[in-house]
This record gives sequence, C-alpha cells and structure tokens, in this order.
Amino acid sequence: MNVEKQFTNGFLPDVDPLRHLPAACADWTDVGDDLRKLVLTRHLRPIVKEQLPDFPLEALKSPAEKWRAVNLFAYLTSLYILGSHGEPVNTIPAKLAVPYHALATELGIPPILSYATQTLVNWRRIDPNGPIVAENLTLHQNFLGGMDEEWFVTLHVEIEAAAAPAIQSLIRLKQAVATSDYAMITRSLQKIGDTLEAMTKILERMPERCDPYIYYNRVRPFMFGWKDNEMFPEGVVYEGVEAYQNKPVKLRGETGAQSSVVPAIDAALGIAHERDEMRIYLIEMFDYMPPTDRNLIYTLQKGVNARKMISDSGDQLLKDAYNYAVEKLSQFRIRHIEYAAMYILKPAKSVEGVGTGGTPFTFYLKKHIAETKKHLL
Repeated sequence: MNVEKQFTNGFLPDVDPLRHLPAACADWTDVGDDLRKLVLTRHLRPIVKEQLPDFPLEALKSPAEKWRAVNLFAYLTSLYILGSHGEPVNTIPAKLAVPYHALATELGIPPILSYATQTLVNWRRIDPNGPIVAENLTLHQNFLGGMDEEWFVTLHVEIEAAAAPAIQSLIRLKQAVATSDYAMITRSLQKIGDTLEAMTKILERMPERCDPYIYYNRVRPFMFGWKDNEMFPEGVVYEGVEAYQNKPVKLRGETGAQSSVVPAIDAALGIAHERDEMRIYLIEMFDYMPPTDRNLIYTLQKGVNARKMISDSGDQLLKDAYNYAVEKLSQFRIRHIEYAAMYILKPAKSVEGVGTGGTPFTFYLKKHIAETKKHLL
C-alpha cells in the first residue's frame, strides 16, 4: 500500500506545526496574538476590515507556513463572524476572505474553522524534545484562552498522537489481509485494540481541567459554522471570492467528526454503518479532513474486507483478535457519547443536542455504537 505521509504522529503532521509566520506577515501575526483580547472589544472587525494590509500570500513558501496561515485565518474568521463584542455578522471582508479561500483551496479544505485547523496544526511542544501530551503542549491560537479551552484542545492533540500506533497498524493490517499473513493480522489487531484503550483513558481525563459549563458557554459558541445554523439561515458571504460569486456559502462548523481516526479504524476493520442522515453527514465530513488523511481512509476502504476474510478463515485466534479491536472501538465510542452528554446535553439542559457541525447527534451516536457491536464475530 502506497501512502505519501508517514503517519509517525498519527494524523498529526509528521513534523511539529510551525509556530511563526514569515516576517512579511507581522501585522497579521500581531492581530492573531491579540485575538483573545480583541474579541472582547469593538476593535476586531474595524482592524480586520480597514487597518490590516493585504495579506502577502507570496511570502508563504512551505506547506507548513501555509497551514500556519490557514490556522490564523480560521480563528480570525470565526471570531470576526461569531464573537466580536456584538451580534454575529454574515459577511467576511475581502481582506480576509480572499487569501483564506485561496490558501484553503490549495490545501484541500474548506475556508472555515475545522478540526484540522483547531487541533491538528494548532499546537507546539513546550519542551521540543518531550512527548506530545497535554501537559507539554500549548496552542498557537485561542478564542478566549484559559485553562479549559487549552485543555480541551491539547487533550485532543494528545489523543491524536496516541492514535499513531493504531494508524500505522491499520496500514499493516490491510497489507496482511491481502496476503493472508495471519501472524501480522493478529499483531495488528492487538495493537489497534491496545491503542484504542489508551485513547479512551486519555479522553477520560477531560474533566480534570475542562469544566463542562466553561466549555459550553465560552469555547463551543465559537466552533459553530454557517450550515444548519439558525443564526445564518442563508449562510455567510465571502466577499471578493470569485468562486462564490458574492453569494452566501453554507459550511459546517468544527467537530470531532472531522477527525480521521475513527473513520480510518472503521474502514480497516470493515465496519459499515447504515446510510442514514448521520452517515451522510459523516461522509460530508471527509471534505474537511486534510487530503492525505482522507485519502488513507479511501485506501483502507478498498480491497479485501478484513472482517469477511477473518470470518471466512475459521481461525479462532484471528476472530478473538478482531473482536478485541472491535470491543475497544465500541468502548471508545461509548465514552465519547458519555462526554458529549456531560459537555453538551447537561449544560444545555436538553435530552437531545445539536453538535457544532449542525446536526443532532445523540440518537446517531448510540446507533453507531450498536452497529459497531453487531460486527463482533
């Protein structure tokens, strides 16, 4: 199986994200550094629309510089639209919209805050030689900042890093299934299950430093998009972007459904979900993943179905290893829905929540857990 990315850090970049933009971008970098304060004032929108110089796209040479710029644009856009000391607005000024659209299109993602720009490329290690764990991470960009927001995002970064052994094992599993290498299949499935267990334990640390009330009221509001959002029934205008012809555009908000980890594991294990409203939504989320990541998922979906091959083999050791991985995936999904209830349903005082991506999720998450368990051999 040919893959262009090494996935040494899972779906995080193989090399740590760039901290600084080129000197030519200093005016924009300064605004990015002050965002946490500007969002509390009336200054952000006038500064972006009237005072910032045109962004020097020509100064960006490397992919890392372009991802860092898109990371900055994503936060600027969300706070400009949703949170600048007043009512939301439905137009992104050309000064921001044009360079953002150009870079996002080049990188293969939509021009809106996504899991990629909030989590995958939005961190640095405090000790460059230390591990990628929440206690050793800080963010490039924040909404309001503070412990709860930092912990929420950096813990997700840690989960992504912890997923690396599973992602690499998915590739080995696919190759082993194609060649009927039973020993490699067993080892790969064991590693996938072990990794999922480790990821679940990290997720369970979320309440340590992220309070559900703070998350719901001071972090989550800035993660919404302009599709299935009653604040923007027609969408949002990206002023000056020729591709949109000055017409409103509807894009999904940031959501964990844009992480590639669980879809990749589903694909490799041959776990299929019914084509319901949620499944259609999750397929749409592929468009918000970096191209290298979604391409791996597409690759894992092709060829021999691992579950069918293992089932047909009649080998009990293979079946036990497969069931172990599926059980651990189910447990991760169960813990995820428990935390969704804790961080969304409880603060909202609701039995049914709408995710930042704009869709109701409780029913479908429960359904996906049941569908996962149905794949046990």
